[in-house]
Amino acid sequence: MTVFKRVAASAAMALSLAGLLATSTPSLATNVAGVAATPVSAMTVSGINVADVAMVPQSARATMSALPDFSQVSEGDEDGDYDSLADAVADQDEIASSEELRCLAGAIYFEGRGEPLAGQLAVAQVILNRTKSGRFPTGVCDVIKQRGQFSFVRRGEIPSVSPSHTAYRTAVAVAKVALAQAWDSTAGKALYFNTPGNRPGVRVQKVAAIGNHIFYR
Repeated sequence: MTVFKRVAASAAMALSLAGLLATSTPSLATNVAGVAATPVSAMTVSGINVADVAMVPQSARATMSALPDFSQVSEGDEDGDYDSLADAVADQDEIASSEELRCLAGAIYFEGRGEPLAGQLAVAQVILNRTKSGRFPTGVCDVIKQRGQFSFVRRGEIPSVSPSHTAYRTAVAVAKVALAQAWDSTAGKALYFNTPGNRPGVRVQKVAAIGNHIFYR
């Protein structure tokens, strides 16, 4: 047999063997639902050869922890409800961070220090009611500094108070409660208040009596 014939015979045997393997062994090229599957070695995802991606062994996958279930994690009570006015006041910090807050805290301090918390909140409520009434200035500081309205105002200014004073820190907390509407005041829609026996010089209706003040609308 010549060299050429031996090469041809070897090639024929190789082709026959390949055909036998193709018919006896399942292949990745087998059609699935009429669609030819692509061998893993030839598949690419966004330019990445899947054959080069390390696969997690089954034994390792079996030991992986499940993702934590956050469905039962409490988000806390954020509805702002309080059991008492004292709780609402205690929950506030005592930093007067704005001019509006400083003005309101000053009015509460000078008009309501020594009064129960409900009385201090009622003082704040009167001031806030005035800003919405259309009969007084619309700003908290402007309402307080309006001429002839509050006797503690001096030359159109609210006297300064030491921020370390306990009563002033309480006034700041009460002012925050009032501005945030975190507690309903018993003063309701009152626009005036005065001590007993000193009725406002306008036609008014009594709303509430709290501490040493009578509140009117």
